[in-house]
Amino acid sequence: MPANFNFFRKEVLLLKVIFPICCGIDVHKKFVVACIASTDDRGVTTYKSSRFSTFTSGLRKLSGWLLSNSCTDVCMESTGKYWIPVYNILEDSCRITLAHPKYIKAIRGKKTDKKDARWIADLFKHDLVAASFMPPFRIRQLRDLMRYRFKLTNFASSEKNRIQNCLTVSNIQLSNVVSDTFGASSMKIIDYLLENPDDKDFDFVPLLHGSMKGKIDDIRLAIDGMITVEQRQKMNIIYCHYNEVQKCKADLESLILSLCQPYSRQCYLVSTVPGIKNLFSVIAIISEIGADMSVFATAKHLCSWAGLTPQNDESAGKKHSVRISRAGVYIKPLLVQCANAVVKSDKHPEIRGRYLSIRKRRGHKRAIIAIARMLLTAIYHILLKDKPYNPELYKKAEILPQTRSITVDEAILFAKRHGYSVA
Repeated sequence: MPANFNFFRKEVLLLKVIFPICCGIDVHKKFVVACIASTDDRGVTTYKSSRFSTFTSGLRKLSGWLLSNSCTDVCMESTGKYWIPVYNILEDSCRITLAHPKYIKAIRGKKTDKKDARWIADLFKHDLVAASFMPPFRIRQLRDLMRYRFKLTNFASSEKNRIQNCLTVSNIQLSNVVSDTFGASSMKIIDYLLENPDDKDFDFVPLLHGSMKGKIDDIRLAIDGMITVEQRQKMNIIYCHYNEVQKCKADLESLILSLCQPYSRQCYLVSTVPGIKNLFSVIAIISEIGADMSVFATAKHLCSWAGLTPQNDESAGKKHSVRISRAGVYIKPLLVQCANAVVKSDKHPEIRGRYLSIRKRRGHKRAIIAIARMLLTAIYHILLKDKPYNPELYKKAEILPQTRSITVDEAILFAKRHGYSVA
């Protein structure tokens, strides 16, 4: 026996057991493997494993098996979408900790389904698993609908791009003349061309909006193209699909609006934040982060969850990559869009000044991420305190002590950093 065996054993026993009876679940498409770890007063752990089907009847047997073993604390990995049915069945009877697979991955070369479930249970009983954020059921439903709306928007944009490609191939250069090829006047012209492909010299002036009367000559040159039979049929199919997508999107939006009625107060509070005025942008933010901010310890935790904070990658006293993480696939692009919109306006100097200050030192990309983090921090405190956005709080924080003296050069630099132009 090694000389340091007793020392090693003492060190192991010092690791506190938080959950005496807990379960680790390894989730797959067709089945799940569950392992219950029961630790007695002497610190000895016994394990009991079983395999269940992912059919509803099998998951109900899993729930009954857990209750028969007095196990109400469960940990499982979030594997694709396969964990959702398991979560829905066990949510009412157990306290579930959902973990990212990369945080509970077993050692390579020693992986089986039973060993994976046991490894999850061992980590969980000592509370060594970082739980993923799981909003309430109603927020999860709203999130699912909003993400589907995002997909439909992408579908519609793709079809519009295909129509534009067909026009380019047919040498219909409306995009060079009008600001929006899919505006009312442009669409009337395109519809007429599709219905009457042989009419080259039709009078399109009655189809134009009053603001486009000055572009008649340019439009006449732009529509002098040739739409083949194949391109015309293709465009009709694209139009049909585009209209169907728009109809589905409208129906989905009405369902979303009815579902978010209980969160009207939170939607109003978020809409007071600069750059976030569109109702569906507000609902998208609520659907991603939820309405209850108490689940996040601080605003920094929320920003880290959304993937808006630099990573910690330091070794031997050297800092390596500080790139932001890949988290927040849906909320991060939305906040970046809002940040890009608000920094262009002079109505919010507390935000624009911060952007200009950071951009001068670090560049646009880092500066816009900092502004997105600033907006999310404001949303956190607004929802936590149930108070609308107040720009005066930023101004108070920027007030310098009256006893402090600065030089003229420092004053000029301070003014430039806050967006002022010095003559």
